[in-house]
Amino acid sequence: MAAVTQRYREFKMPDVGEGLTEAEILKWHVQPGDTVSDGQVVVEVETAKAAVELPIPFDGTVHELLWAEGDTVDVGSPIITVDTAPGEPQETPAGAAPEPAAAGPAPAPEQPQEEPGAEKPPARQPVLVGYGVSTAATKRRPRKAPAAAVPEPAAAPEQAPAPASVPASVSAAGGKPLAKPPVRKLAKDLGIDLRVVRPTGPEGTITREDVQAAAVPAPQPAGTGAVPEPERETQAAAPIPAAGERRVPIRGVRKATAQAVAGSAFTAPHVTEFITVDVTRTMKLVARLKEDPDLTGVRVNPLLIIARALLLALRRNPDAHAAWDEANQEIVYKDAVNLGIAAATPRGLLVPNIKDAGRKTLTELATAIGELVTTAREGRTTPADMQGGTVTITNVGVFGVDSGTPILNPGESAILAVGAIKAQPWVHKGKVKPRQVTTLALSFDHRLIDGELGSRLLADIAGVLEHPRRLLTWG
Repeated sequence: MAAVTQRYREFKMPDVGEGLTEAEILKWHVQPGDTVSDGQVVVEVETAKAAVELPIPFDGTVHELLWAEGDTVDVGSPIITVDTAPGEPQETPAGAAPEPAAAGPAPAPEQPQEEPGAEKPPARQPVLVGYGVSTAATKRRPRKAPAAAVPEPAAAPEQAPAPASVPASVSAAGGKPLAKPPVRKLAKDLGIDLRVVRPTGPEGTITREDVQAAAVPAPQPAGTGAVPEPERETQAAAPIPAAGERRVPIRGVRKATAQAVAGSAFTAPHVTEFITVDVTRTMKLVARLKEDPDLTGVRVNPLLIIARALLLALRRNPDAHAAWDEANQEIVYKDAVNLGIAAATPRGLLVPNIKDAGRKTLTELATAIGELVTTAREGRTTPADMQGGTVTITNVGVFGVDSGTPILNPGESAILAVGAIKAQPWVHKGKVKPRQVTTLALSFDHRLIDGELGSRLLADIAGVLEHPRRLLTWG
């Protein structure tokens, strides 16, 4: 059996990011029969807001894809099986239902019991633990379940088939129903106990059709006196969209975002403060930097100066850069600022971060922000880029919005929302003049940051944007 297991190897969904429990199959890059080599990318998955390409860690020929594109798979579940010795005779692959020992003496090898007079079934391909059963497999004459394969006296062969009310899908080893992961998930979603499902697949394997059939109450036989199961009668049907509405499963980016903001909103006590500031001088500085030959090819915009202002303000107010450790009842003060930049992408909101952003030069910071946003919009953000953030900037002004009350990313102390920069009447040097004005909103964790500290942090950010020369005088 060891040789069999070694030949057919399963590649399981890895944990490609901290705290992940599941991932969605986005795209398969291989199909059954394709040759794969160690390190070759075989599938793209989306997990924790990041699209990740997974390489397979061994050579061989693809035997079966166990999940379809769009399926959500738990971390640790097999997703693909590979035949590592495709030139050798076929063996039962790992994960297929083994031939269990009978209650009496073990039968001779390759001599499974069959119904008297039944035709010899055609040779079949091995069935792996995976996604569904092929149509051909479900249409073949079903074999008797291994667990029910107890030798019967020759005089009573008619007692061999299990009664219709008794399932025959359990293995002799432990009594666990034989079903593939997608089938088990379907049964769980429908509230079906696999132990009461009668299998029709090869070697007593329960198929999707078996589960779906079990979800429909069977007609009550006359005179049996049997009472339908209450659970089956009260089972809720899938909701049907009403006219003018559509239903979309909560998964992927939306699911991760919902969990993060709900966890943050109901864990960290939020305080949001606002300040309106004249950023005319900052906008002039941005215009001059765009013309600087030393910054040719570097994307310079107001967000770059705002990021520098936040980093400088945190340096002046280091106690605002911290994290709350509930488990150890400690406040963790941090030196390195991992600056998150909220990015709107086709998949939803992503917040990758720039590691140790405070140590970067202006050019390095501009390059990092540009690469971060581009990577996020192209769906190539890695889980590592999403982890370890300490503070975040969200630029709602690009949508024409003046301000908002941003929600903290879990584990972070503050988030700065930047509103639209607009020409407005403003008192400047004693006269009302049109000036470039914006509103900043700073949300912070009130467990970590008191009102005074939060106010000083926000005032320092505004002070730099109003007088950008402070990048030098305060730096």
